[in-house]
Amino acid sequence: MDIKGLNDAEVIQNRNKYGSNKIETKNENSFWKLLIESLGDPIIKILLVVLAVKIVFLFREFDWFETLGIFIAIFLASFISSISEYGSGKAFNKLFEQNSQIFVRVKRNNKLVNIPSEELVVNDIVYLSSGEAVLADGIIIKGDVTVDESSLTGESYEIPKKATTSFITDTNKLYKGSVIYSKECIMKVTSVGINTLYGNALSELAEQNPDSPLKLRLRELAKVISRMGYIAAFLVFISYLLSVIVISNHFEIDEIIKTVSNPVLIIDYIIYGLTLAVTIIIVSVPEGLPMMVALVLSTNMKRMIKNNVLVRKLVGIETAGSINILLTDKTGTLTKGELSVVGICDYDETKYSNEVELIKYPEYLKIVAKSLNINNSSEIVDGKIIGGNSTDQSLKKFINTYEKEEIISEESFDSNNKYSTCTTKDHFYIKGASEVILPKCKFYIDKHGHKNIISDKQKIMEMISKYTKKGMRIITLAYSDMKSINSYIFVGIILIQDEIRPESYEGISLIQDASIDVIMITGDALDTALVVAKELNIMKDDSLALTSDEFISLNSEEIKEILPKLKVIARAKPTDKSRLVKVAQEKNLVVGMTGDGVNDAPALKKADVGFAMGSGTEVAKEASDIVILDNNIKSISMAILYGRTIFKNIRKFIIFQLTVNICAMTLSIIGPFIGISTPVTVMQMLWINMIMDTLAGLAFAYESPSLEYMKEKSKPKNVSIINYYMYGEILFTGIYSALLCLIFLKTPFFKEIIRYDLNNKYFMTAFFALFVFMGIFNAFNARTSHFNLFHNIRKNKVFIIIFLLVGIIQIYFIYFGGTIFRTYGLTLKELIFILALAFTVIPVDLIRKSYLRKKNYQEYV
Repeated sequence: MDIKGLNDAEVIQNRNKYGSNKIETKNENSFWKLLIESLGDPIIKILLVVLAVKIVFLFREFDWFETLGIFIAIFLASFISSISEYGSGKAFNKLFEQNSQIFVRVKRNNKLVNIPSEELVVNDIVYLSSGEAVLADGIIIKGDVTVDESSLTGESYEIPKKATTSFITDTNKLYKGSVIYSKECIMKVTSVGINTLYGNALSELAEQNPDSPLKLRLRELAKVISRMGYIAAFLVFISYLLSVIVISNHFEIDEIIKTVSNPVLIIDYIIYGLTLAVTIIIVSVPEGLPMMVALVLSTNMKRMIKNNVLVRKLVGIETAGSINILLTDKTGTLTKGELSVVGICDYDETKYSNEVELIKYPEYLKIVAKSLNINNSSEIVDGKIIGGNSTDQSLKKFINTYEKEEIISEESFDSNNKYSTCTTKDHFYIKGASEVILPKCKFYIDKHGHKNIISDKQKIMEMISKYTKKGMRIITLAYSDMKSINSYIFVGIILIQDEIRPESYEGISLIQDASIDVIMITGDALDTALVVAKELNIMKDDSLALTSDEFISLNSEEIKEILPKLKVIARAKPTDKSRLVKVAQEKNLVVGMTGDGVNDAPALKKADVGFAMGSGTEVAKEASDIVILDNNIKSISMAILYGRTIFKNIRKFIIFQLTVNICAMTLSIIGPFIGISTPVTVMQMLWINMIMDTLAGLAFAYESPSLEYMKEKSKPKNVSIINYYMYGEILFTGIYSALLCLIFLKTPFFKEIIRYDLNNKYFMTAFFALFVFMGIFNAFNARTSHFNLFHNIRKNKVFIIIFLLVGIIQIYFIYFGGTIFRTYGLTLKELIFILALAFTVIPVDLIRKSYLRKKNYQEYV
């Protein structure tokens, strides 16, 4: 069949006529939608109520500045959070699209080329093989395949499809979203983009992204803290009313009735009581907490991409930090995956290192060349080898000149069968694992092209063992004529070398240092696998290595018993991976799994974290949580490091935020009962709240990964977000800060240092400054458990800039906040004193850290 494909003019014409293959996602929120949704935030709702109350009573109090200030605060809070979420969402989606772009092989201008899937048009000729995704609707015009349509139907079956000329029948049509499970075909595109079956379904039902487990846990934590805040606010409101109505009137019924009968006075009391309650709610409700996962991920996305880690599902990167067993492939992950044929050995153990050495024996060369090229799914286009797997490409590179034969049927390599075949009019060619092919070999072909009976198969096995012990990968070649198809003729063994990646040494070491067991699962022979495992220190003196057959013979309990020592499974089948994942999970281990093939998909999906290789099949990527773009084990170690970093950054932010919460709530609850009214105004509290949530969230989100995290033991995936160390720091520092504030407000000593005036305006300005600067200094405590508070701080310039900026803005508010913030300029002496007093939060926390070190406390953030 002569297939030329479309030319450039036809591509443009068809795109204009039938549309693009790009499907715009409907789940991307617009800025205005996010802005409207932000008004539903509990804090914003409360502020809107306060604003309404202020407007109603504006005619009586003429408090224009605070009313206008609250209005501006609502607008700014909504605008900043919306633009931040919109910006990070756009950046995340853009990076994801750029790095998860899928290329397809199409015939254009009578040449086979790779193009982005979005550039497909109707009538394009697409070449598909095992493991590739179908990226437009079409019909098969050549070949036959089995496909997985589970993404469309929900049913995971292998459905056979064959060539057809009908556009009407659905039986043999291929649909966008399905995956080629086995074999190969050529497809003609009939529908693209929104006009595909997948596109229609997507337009009717916008895709929804459920919240990740960590985000849900943070939301639940926020709800618990919020409930405590609401209860505290209610108690303060009731207590205040009891204080001014009952206690102030010395429990005298007549005076109480007189007070209650005065509507103006009661309204004043209620408004003031509500102001106290609102203040407590504003500081106690951690509305920014659930956003932290998305914020941390979006800020780290570019870093992770630079380290070749593409996060497909939030749950993957969240759980990666908890992995305590990693099941990894060998080829392309631990090794370079750049397969090179170093020679072929015949039955007589003669090794031929290249085509030149084979030219002396033309008959043997002819058989070898046909075996390597006819039974091969790659091809040469414009001098480049494209298509097929890395093994086929390496064989084509070794010898690519051969006599062509008309192909009748083909069977692609399958990791269960461990061979590929090709049938022509006169011959049947097979290549694959020695243990599968050799038992059927009754003859061999010698260097002169003569067919002989095999008298000693052990001789071949010893030759294979000799090279596998050198780390060589072995592929056995055989063929038969059509008259005796069940009696194979042994051609020789191909010696393939795949060097260990230099980065694998460091990657494995980092993973093992992180208390993660590594098990190498490979389709290679045991001897070949052991060479790599020993070189990378995966195999220790007391370690176990099994073949697939030995592994299958064990029951689940026996596997659990040997699991701590099991380091290698050779000649593995895909079912071995799934079974090992299941057994490890039954032992409550958090399992990471790498894979790249169609048959790896079930294990990738079953694992707690599935790592698909960037060069792997689309079905493997679809089943995975994280894509490792460079197929490198070191990048997997970086994914684990980022998983731990993200969790730690969230914990650091929680320490900072809840410490401020404890301090503010203690002040707001105790204050009214010891003669302190509202120590900070609503506008001041809004500024504090912005520091606590938006600005601090950004600062802690940019905390860099530290290799010291990889020295720690893995944490359970459902570990409590707040641990005992955090409780200690939050309560200790929070209570100290609250006590310092109360002592400052009630002790004459401090009132003598700050200038006196009738309304205490300078003193309350000093208190506002003290509260904010304590928070700034405490941020340095929260970001590290080290005594050196500047540990790795240069790696987080955003942290330095944000808190430096907050400090500058705070000083500006002190001198120019005026009526809106109710602040009045302090003298330089007063400002330095307040800064020194606020700074005491650092040495006090260092005392706590020192005490824990002396007690040899092991659990930190």
